[in-house]
Amino acid sequence: MTALRTRVAPSWLRLREPADAAARSVELVERLRGWLPSDAVAVVHDLGSGDGSLGRWLAPLLGGRQRWVLHDIDADLLTLAEERPPIADGPVEVSTRVDDVAALDAGALAGADLVATSALLDLLTADELEGLLGAALAPGCPLLLALSVTGRVRLAPDDPLDAVLAVAFDDHQRRVSPRGPLLGPDAPTRATALLEAAGREVHVTPSPWRLGPDEPGGSALLLAWLEGWVGAAVEHEPGLARQAAAYLTRRRTETAQGRLRASVGHADLLAGPREER
Repeated sequence: MTALRTRVAPSWLRLREPADAAARSVELVERLRGWLPSDAVAVVHDLGSGDGSLGRWLAPLLGGRQRWVLHDIDADLLTLAEERPPIADGPVEVSTRVDDVAALDAGALAGADLVATSALLDLLTADELEGLLGAALAPGCPLLLALSVTGRVRLAPDDPLDAVLAVAFDDHQRRVSPRGPLLGPDAPTRATALLEAAGREVHVTPSPWRLGPDEPGGSALLLAWLEGWVGAAVEHEPGLARQAAAYLTRRRTETAQGRLRASVGHADLLAGPREER
C-alpha cells in the first residue's frame, strides 16, 4: 500500500480546483516556458494527476502543441481527466497510465520535456520522494512541483485553539504510515535539498490557498477544508475532541456569517533542466 492508493473523492478535487488554480505560481510558469521546445510538441508527464486539474490550469499558460501523459493509481479519476481535457491555443493530446507514481522507474518518463505534479509530495515518505525525484530527474528536463503543504495556517479572526490544532495537524501529516513516516510539511525543504544535490537550479515560490466567501471555492471550500483540518488534528490528538467540537461550532457560525478567512501555506518548486540539455 502506498499513499497514492488512498482514494481521493472526485467531489473534493472539483471543489478545490479553483483554489488550486488561483494559488499556483504563474511566475514560475513564465520561467519554465523558456525551457520548453518552441518548434515541437512539448511532452508533459503529470504524476499523481487525479482528475487532470493541473493540466487544465497549466496547458493554457504553456501554449503551443502539447502532449500530456497522466499517471495515477486511480483509473476512475483518469477517466474523469479524459472527459475534461486541457485546452490551449494549440492542439493538446492526452493519454493516461494507471501507475503507482511512488514506484515509477526512469524509463516511464523517457522523452519528457517537463515532469509536473501538484499536491503530492507531502503524501510521500522520504524514500518515496527520493525514488520519485530520481525517476523524474532522469529525462534531464525541468520539474514543476506545485502545491506542497508547508504547515503555515493563518485564520482570521484568530482563536485560542488555532495554534494547538495546527501543531496536531502537522504531526498528523508527519504520522508513521505502514510505509514509514510521511514528510508532510517537510516535503518542500527535503525536495529542494535533493534537487540541489542533483545539480539542479531550484526556484521556490509560496503558493498559499486563500479561503473565504469571496475567494475561489467560496465558503463551501473553506468549510470543507476546516472540517478536514480539525478532523485530522483530532485523529492525531484524540484528547482535543471536546475542545475541537466547540471550536468547529464557533468557526461554522463565523463561516455562515461570512466573517472567516484562512490562508493555508503551500509552496511551488521549479527545478531547471540539466545543463547539458
